[in-house]
Amino acid sequence: MASYYDLERLGYAKNDILLMIHADDAGLSCSENAATIEALDKGIVNSYGIMVPCPWFGDMANFAKLHPQYDSGIHLTLTCEWKHYKFGPVLPYSEVPSLVDEHGFFYAKREQIKKFAKPLEVKKELKAQIDRALQAGIIPTHLDSHMYTLGLTKELLEVYRELGKEYGLPIFLSDELLEGVGNPDSLQESDRMVHKVHIGNFNDMQSIGLAELYNQLIKNLRAGLNVILIHPAFDNMEMKQVCVDHPNFGSQWRQMDFDFFTDPKTAALLKERNIKPITWRELQGTTL
Repeated sequence: MASYYDLERLGYAKNDILLMIHADDAGLSCSENAATIEALDKGIVNSYGIMVPCPWFGDMANFAKLHPQYDSGIHLTLTCEWKHYKFGPVLPYSEVPSLVDEHGFFYAKREQIKKFAKPLEVKKELKAQIDRALQAGIIPTHLDSHMYTLGLTKELLEVYRELGKEYGLPIFLSDELLEGVGNPDSLQESDRMVHKVHIGNFNDMQSIGLAELYNQLIKNLRAGLNVILIHPAFDNMEMKQVCVDHPNFGSQWRQMDFDFFTDPKTAALLKERNIKPITWRELQGTTL
């Protein structure tokens, strides 16, 4: 069994409900950046991850440099799932040919990474992403993985661990996310872990709506370290074009995420349940 963060060492009680609300995909677009920044400023979202290869990385890197009080991770990226909006590696694609399609862009699907990506090239590219973030003045609090591609295989998971050790950063690992990419039972006792990860669901979005889903989720949070993964953006023309034919995590989904986690009623609900916010900075170096 993997070890969990030693929350009592941080001064929390065993039955405390701790929550990190983490915004993925900063840097993806102008819309994503603006919504993420506003969600941080409103004080509900308390962690975010930046995608270095994306065209709007520089904008978000500048924000991170000027606002180091917010937890900012590097959202290590190996895929580009969008139909028309494309980007590729930080390195010249000739240096990491196993990571790109015939046009030099990242593959759209995790299965293609699992089939074609060479671990040495994965590590080379991801080190370049981290180094570019550092050179831009970002002081990262952790590493996480876009579409959780680094959980696909034991070899990729080992690259993930190696990067965490080399840069002295915690890596975001989770039983649920590993199970979601078909690689369960791969966590080691030394892995940094959270107790429970929560994420939206497309079927629920279409039926009851994400706001109701999140309301139920928060009302049923249990003691320990919980992480809610969200993707805030505005449902504007830019984001609609990014998300063409991709309603799952699409522009409407992202607007719902932004609306719920900037709503004062959400903050009131957290207070009502005595749910305590926690950040990566507090967690660094605190595993058993």
